[in-house]
Amino acid sequence: MAQSAKHLLVGSIEADSGKSTTILGIIHRLVQQGMEVAYCKPLGASDDDGLIKMSDQNVDFLADNLSLSKKQLHSPLLSLSNEVITKRLTEEDSQDYNQQLRDYVSGIDSSFTLIEGPTTLWEGSLFELSVGEMAATIDAPILLVTRYNSLSLAANLLNTKQSLGDRLLGVVINDIPETELSQVEKFVKPYLEKRDIPVLGAIPKDRLLNSVSVRELSKRLNAKVMCCQDRLDLMVEGLTIGAMNVNSALEYFRQKNNMVVVTGGDRTDLQMAALETSTNCLILTGHVPPTSMILSRAEDLEIPILAVDFDTLTTVEIVDAAFSRVPISEPIKVKKVVQLMEEYFDFERFMDYLDLETALTV
Repeated sequence: MAQSAKHLLVGSIEADSGKSTTILGIIHRLVQQGMEVAYCKPLGASDDDGLIKMSDQNVDFLADNLSLSKKQLHSPLLSLSNEVITKRLTEEDSQDYNQQLRDYVSGIDSSFTLIEGPTTLWEGSLFELSVGEMAATIDAPILLVTRYNSLSLAANLLNTKQSLGDRLLGVVINDIPETELSQVEKFVKPYLEKRDIPVLGAIPKDRLLNSVSVRELSKRLNAKVMCCQDRLDLMVEGLTIGAMNVNSALEYFRQKNNMVVVTGGDRTDLQMAALETSTNCLILTGHVPPTSMILSRAEDLEIPILAVDFDTLTTVEIVDAAFSRVPISEPIKVKKVVQLMEEYFDFERFMDYLDLETALTV
């Protein structure tokens, strides 16, 4: 199955499948082995104010973390927004993006380029820039990244294989619960391999990678840090709302680990209960500052307290959104990504399929 490839397109079936983490792990390994690797994302995303969406902030992060030069990085060919899509729908925009993509990729001077595909298989179709169309235009193999949901994932991958054909180099299955790993290895992987869908990685769910730093929450909430400014790198793994009686809260809090608790500034009883359990951050709503007793106890335990101007419902929505699209910008997460990829991604097979050992010796 080896094929000499100068480009690899990394795509996904649905949003938040782990493309950026997979790309991070691959580039890290190739750079360590002495290969000059370039990275680009032809189809970007922006809102209607021109602001880069969270999904594209990882582009800058990958560049900084892997010390890629300007020569090795390329800004998007096209950034999607409602305005851009409307122009295409009304035929104000009739540009040939196939040719633009060919020119864009041919202008990258590198022995090997990882190209991050759109959010889903079909995003970009209006511009002939879906995953399949991109791959056909630049003659690139596709590494597909998908998040595990159930054993029925195999059916989705079979349908995807029919759509992408022989361009599908292989798949990476991400975020597999520990309890499901053996079933993926025993049933899903052999089934797919027999149907010419190589499983190059079966990567377990990791609590750290699904966590958010207190610093990230503080930034999203535009919060005032009431104490423990030097502890904003603490990671929180889940959200709990403190809105019950204190006895029920204590029982509930004790079932959680490394949580962020959102509660009213006037609920001193719940705040103290949260501080005495596995809480890594306390967020107070309602414009009521924490008492000196709460601040003192939080300082002793080194647990940061954030005060926000939002009501509890809005605060919870913002925090919940942070967990639904978790950035990988914290150094501790980068280390974990590299570790997981080294352990669960078949680099030897990957290199062989793309004939990259030859590129390394040139």
